[in-house]
Amino acid sequence: MRVFESPSELGKVIGERIGPGEWITVTQKMIDDFANATGDHQWIHVDVERAKREAPGGKTIAHGYLVMSIIGVLQPTIYTVRSSRTLNYGINKLRFLNAVPVDSRIRLSEVIRSVEEASGGLRVTSEITIEIEGAERPALVADILFLYFA
Repeated sequence: MRVFESPSELGKVIGERIGPGEWITVTQKMIDDFANATGDHQWIHVDVERAKREAPGGKTIAHGYLVMSIIGVLQPTIYTVRSSRTLNYGINKLRFLNAVPVDSRIRLSEVIRSVEEASGGLRVTSEITIEIEGAERPALVADILFLYFA
């Protein structure tokens, strides 16, 4: 994991790939908990027996928005910024490119695209990729924005 002493140091790595980070396994419990939290109980996510019979690959798959929400778990495995307070600012572009079957391992890598002064801090725009172990296409790509305050 990389450590940046201040948010301004992120400007020194624009265009550089950071990561990949640590693998995490997407379990059925995670999928079920997300379904319960969001009310999205579509069978492809939560009905293990039906998925065995009818789903491509015979497994349930994670919700796309579950994979997106795991960014908050995956990103800290590749870098941290000391002496800062960080706020999620948004997502400019998000694409779900591949399903994440239950028990798959995923990890994140990131490329800082810009660092700009904004709102009394620095707005950092990054392109993130969440890959699935053994898959050719990533699960997700997105342009995310954070505000860093020293």
